[in-house]
Amino acid sequence: MSIKTKLSIIISFLAVVLLSLNIILSYFTTQENLRKDSENKIMLTAKQIAIAVEQSGFGSEYVERQITQKLKLASLLAVKELNPDINQVTSQQLANLAKKAGVTGISLFVKTTDDIVAAKSSEPQEIGLSTNKWGYWYAALNQLFSLQPVKVEQGQKSEHFWSGPFEYSSTAPDSIVKWGYYYDGTSNYIIDPYIRNLDMDSFFEVLNPERIIAKTQDANTNVLDITGINLTRFEEAVTQGIPLQRGLSVEMKDKPLVFGKYKYPSPEADLKVLKEAIHNGQSAQYDVKIDGKRVIKSFIPIKDNSNYTYVIRIISSYDPIYSVISKQMISQISISLVLLEIVIFASYILAGLLIRPIQDILLKVNGMADGDFETQLEVSRKDELGLLAARINAMGGNLARYTQDLNEMNDENRSVKEHLESIIRQTADAIHLTDPEGKIIRVNKAFEQLYGWTSEEVQGVCLFNIPESLRQEESLWKKKLSEGIPVYSAETVRLTKEGAEVRVSISESPIFDEEGRITAYVIISRDMTERNKMEELLRRSEKLTTVGQLAAGVAHEIRNPLTTLKGFLQLQLQTKKLNSQHTDLMLSELDRINLIVSEFLILAKPQAVHFQVKDIRYILGDVISLLDSQAHLHSIEFSMNFSVEALLVHCEENQLKQVFINLLKNAMEAMPDGGTIHMETWRREPDSVMIRIIDEGEGISKEALAKLGEPFFTNKESGTGLGLMISQRIIESHKGTMDIESELGRGTTVTVALPSGEQPR
Repeated sequence: MSIKTKLSIIISFLAVVLLSLNIILSYFTTQENLRKDSENKIMLTAKQIAIAVEQSGFGSEYVERQITQKLKLASLLAVKELNPDINQVTSQQLANLAKKAGVTGISLFVKTTDDIVAAKSSEPQEIGLSTNKWGYWYAALNQLFSLQPVKVEQGQKSEHFWSGPFEYSSTAPDSIVKWGYYYDGTSNYIIDPYIRNLDMDSFFEVLNPERIIAKTQDANTNVLDITGINLTRFEEAVTQGIPLQRGLSVEMKDKPLVFGKYKYPSPEADLKVLKEAIHNGQSAQYDVKIDGKRVIKSFIPIKDNSNYTYVIRIISSYDPIYSVISKQMISQISISLVLLEIVIFASYILAGLLIRPIQDILLKVNGMADGDFETQLEVSRKDELGLLAARINAMGGNLARYTQDLNEMNDENRSVKEHLESIIRQTADAIHLTDPEGKIIRVNKAFEQLYGWTSEEVQGVCLFNIPESLRQEESLWKKKLSEGIPVYSAETVRLTKEGAEVRVSISESPIFDEEGRITAYVIISRDMTERNKMEELLRRSEKLTTVGQLAAGVAHEIRNPLTTLKGFLQLQLQTKKLNSQHTDLMLSELDRINLIVSEFLILAKPQAVHFQVKDIRYILGDVISLLDSQAHLHSIEFSMNFSVEALLVHCEENQLKQVFINLLKNAMEAMPDGGTIHMETWRREPDSVMIRIIDEGEGISKEALAKLGEPFFTNKESGTGLGLMISQRIIESHKGTMDIESELGRGTTVTVALPSGEQPR
């Protein structure tokens, strides 16, 4: 696709984006304006309904006062004409009296233990009515029976008389009834005249807000429902599961619904928004779908002249808003399409004018791509394209020079690469490269010969040729390598393709890129089989040399006491007498021969050992306890500075005791005039336990210090020189070291280092 087409598409795309944003913005702006307009209309409708309801309430109050007066007059007439004893009154008398007084009927209520019931009535269905569950009605009747002023807020009150608000009758649910109750203490019953007739129903039908609601909905078909809601009673009904009921007059505002039928019920959601509207003192709205259509539920708080606040819920259809928005969007899209066509045509022409100089530059760049760096562009423009042409001319010259330099460097690199490849192929050490995940990148011929795998077999796979027992060691190496620390000449064991073990010396190093990240690892394996055989031969040769030296020393040491024994025996044969002094000397020489042979056997014969983890402080304590009495006899004291923490070593306890007995005896024998032997222990991080013994003896000369540990070299008259040699062998078998430092006249310091028993061996 050409730049001209791309540029035209980009400009067109930007135009589409801008026009789309304009359409979207227009959509939301129109929607918001229409919603506000709808909200204002709903507010106006709600206020009109509130005014109409309030006016109907005034009419209802007037009618209620007139009916209440008529009920009181009927009650006074009944007091005059009825017997004070209810047992002397008949239902027929009550019917005649009701007709005379102009009321629908008269009932007589009597008080029982826990109730007030209708005992007599002009209408049989009224007899037996219980009032103890009528709430404030029951309270008002009790106050009348007690000859107290009625204190309930509802209804109308006067002396000995109370009339409840308009209500639906329980015996005639479809009719509205007004009751009056009179009791002055002259009879044993409450007189209850009531009015229920079609004229009252017609009157309430005229005053009923339902009529106003119906006319409002007829005038505005988009209004689906109008309901007046008493928040307090509505919340009680919702939380307690009480059926929602509506009232008829101002006194019936204790019902959940002030007016309306509460279509499309959703009490929990409505209750939340009702509270919000009452709390904020302004209308609240939310959208919902009813029968698959979107509607707006509006809640408008209304306060009448008596400061009573209720909420009018109006449900209106979203269709008018949709209709206006649809028309608006069709108009916007039509205009946008026309503008888009104009922009596409203009952008195509503009793109052609802009890219014409770029075509010349493209020809030059194509020539440079083919290796022609000499052709120069004609620079006549002063804008960015002119500067670009000048820089391309400069770049062509630079590329010509760089290409020549790169060719020379490439030849040199090829030569070096071939040289390195030759070294890798010809070296006797096995070399293989892996990526950071351990997959083999390449191997050399020595690798194939040592391990048995060909390059094709291991290319791109992870090689698992490490014995199970060495996996932990390999993990430690990998951790070091990941930190950039190479591993040099580590002797270990690897497996060949056939599963045979081969002892090798491994060197591993990470390879880094220019940013210091590890990109590969190079592993060099050297076969140690032949070298180990040579080292074993050398060790055997050294052992034979040592055995020869020991044998010569033993022969020399034993020959002297044997010569003495032979002389004494020959003397006794000649004299044929047993000399006790000669016998003691011969026994002493035999003991000396036995000592030399015993220590020689310790060196020559392998000793059965059983290693255990022991605390070196306790081993030293046992040795000190053994030598303490002997030290006191020679005026020698032990000064101990042992570590507070446990110092565990993996050892054969008796062998270590032998070592420390030899060292302490040597120290004691070096101090014939007494003194102090200092001992200290500590841990040297991370895995060594240190023991140091310092005496205050005569010290050892440099010449003698160099010969310590050689067989039969000793500074003591009765020594063999084998004790120190045995001690060194024991420490070596425990994989430790023993260092001796001394100066004439300054004493001797012996430092023993043993591996910690807390570390894996």
